[in-house]
Amino acid sequence: MSIPSHIQQLFKERFGRQPLVVRSPGRINLIGEHTDYNQGFVLPAATDKAVYVAMAPSEDGRCRWIAADFDNDEFTTDLTELRQSGRHWPDYLLGMVDQLRKRGHRIAPFNAVVSGDVPSGGGMSSSAALECATGWGLSELFGLGLDRLTLAKTAQQAENEFVGLRCGIMDMFASAHGRKGHAIRLDCRSLEYEYFPIDLQGYELVLFDTGVKHSLASSEYNTRRQECETGVAMLRQWEPNVQSLRDVTEEMLLRHQRQLDPMVFVRCLYVVQENARLLAACDDLQRNDLESFGQRMYGSHSGLRDMYEVSCAELDYLVSFTLTEKAVIGARMMGGGFGGCTINLIESAAVDDISERLDKAYKIAMGLDLKTYRVRIENGTEIL
Repeated sequence: MSIPSHIQQLFKERFGRQPLVVRSPGRINLIGEHTDYNQGFVLPAATDKAVYVAMAPSEDGRCRWIAADFDNDEFTTDLTELRQSGRHWPDYLLGMVDQLRKRGHRIAPFNAVVSGDVPSGGGMSSSAALECATGWGLSELFGLGLDRLTLAKTAQQAENEFVGLRCGIMDMFASAHGRKGHAIRLDCRSLEYEYFPIDLQGYELVLFDTGVKHSLASSEYNTRRQECETGVAMLRQWEPNVQSLRDVTEEMLLRHQRQLDPMVFVRCLYVVQENARLLAACDDLQRNDLESFGQRMYGSHSGLRDMYEVSCAELDYLVSFTLTEKAVIGARMMGGGFGGCTINLIESAAVDDISERLDKAYKIAMGLDLKTYRVRIENGTEIL
């Protein structure tokens, strides 16, 4: 039974009525890592892995929310006092109610059943998918008239202010705005965006999950942000028009290299080069030049590993393995770093063979099992 059918059936069994069913996808980021908080560009896409929420207004003044993937774990609230649940998954629904109310919308109690196939911990942002599904469903149930940009901004604020994670807007934006067969070039400063068609021409997008998330991730993330901000503050002394690394060129950085701390210089240089790589990669997509696009993925990984220093042994092993595989034309780490997934462009006919051999090799080299996810690019948040 499909996930939508399952949660629809479970909802009718528990609540005796037909629910609204909303689908919201997890996302991948094809290229453009650590550029978002530097007001640069990112290139995400929505995937066929999604979170589904069945929902309908409550008839007894209380919310009953059921997580079908967690043994039908049930959370109950009357929405009079919104605070963290202590159980994590309900917080994404609570956060959306909280933010929508702060925006002046009336949200009455509602029942919901939640399920999905976005891999947990795989870096595809199941949290953003759940927030967007909840918000889109509430908009439909209570006539809120949300547009997709407002949905994404509301979901980001729910994550920032209620859940407590200071993430950017990319995950929510991609989940809300996805288009089948297209990547989204998002300008993280203006939030302007453009769709770029992806013709995979016999290739597939495949994620290899390291199965690790090193404790360095959050502290080093904050350190990288600070290093970039330090670079911008220094450059502004000589280049007053610089507001973020988005305004910096490689030539400008080289001109002031001696005045910058060597570590700050190399961090900033990575971001400047990654933005340029992403813009060139969009040109590759317009020309249907997947091989050039794949080489830019490898270039992105090299920069993240050697200049930004946010990779790890497990990620580097997975990318290095692909270098001798003719059927792989691009690979890089995806996400904040220190674990998570690599994203790969692999000939469809070779995916099973490469996945099987890499799983064995990774087990020997790292002592870990490898999870493989084949993903397709699909539409964003929608009512089913």
